[in-house]
Amino acid sequence: MDNIYTPYLMNISDVTDEAPGVRTFRLNFQNENEGKNFKFQTGQFALYSAFGYGESTFCIASSPTRKDYVECTFRQAGRVTNALSELNVGDTIGFRGPYGNVFPIEEWEGKNLVFIAGGIALPPLRSVIWNCLDLRDKYKNITIVYGAKTVADLVYKHELKEWTARDDVNLVTAVDPGGETPDWTGKVGFVPTVVEETAPDSKDTIAIVCGPPIMIKFTLPVLEKLGFKQDKVYTTLENRMKCGLGKCGRCNIGCTYICKEGPVFTAEEVSKMPDEF
Repeated sequence: MDNIYTPYLMNISDVTDEAPGVRTFRLNFQNENEGKNFKFQTGQFALYSAFGYGESTFCIASSPTRKDYVECTFRQAGRVTNALSELNVGDTIGFRGPYGNVFPIEEWEGKNLVFIAGGIALPPLRSVIWNCLDLRDKYKNITIVYGAKTVADLVYKHELKEWTARDDVNLVTAVDPGGETPDWTGKVGFVPTVVEETAPDSKDTIAIVCGPPIMIKFTLPVLEKLGFKQDKVYTTLENRMKCGLGKCGRCNIGCTYICKEGPVFTAEEVSKMPDEF
């Protein structure tokens, strides 16, 4: 497009209510040629428009291996996301992107992968998880550790069941103490503690972490204790993204502009940023 701020027009073809206040949209391009020419890589993000209300920034939650559509998952948290949540199948939204750098999944080929996510932070990892599962023969052991505040807050419940049923994935689910239900069969505990209990082998392994800043803060030392080097641990700082282009300046951490240089960083890169997030 000639104007970098002009969004694609997208039709909502499917809606899934994932958790209280959390929805997933499947989006199709109104212009078929735009859809055929659209490409993105796992880890990238976009801006989604509720016309008359503005744009909101979050990841592309689907995998590049799944063609003809993109998916996004969002929580009602403000003016735009509240407006988006009122839309349904057949409605039109704007989509601007893709932006940002990517998870270097080609460099991970032949290695073990450990995905660690908390709450609404599973969507950014869902893209790379499905990307790697769709190319399953390229990777060795795949472990997913996912926790949420309560059972109700777990997103992608249907996919969690699918991952549980697979014999080539080790899925560990957890809820915070007090968030379990009588029929809950997963673990009870905070994500960093569950990661330490799971104790994934760091040898020839890449760890990918996404969650609230406090979760990441306490998970990184656990991974270090388990033997993971900082350059083998990846995270995404998508919660700091704003305009997508690095022009508004609100995404910066020190001299780093997350929209332009991220959102994907290694723990080593994050360790060099000012401790302000």
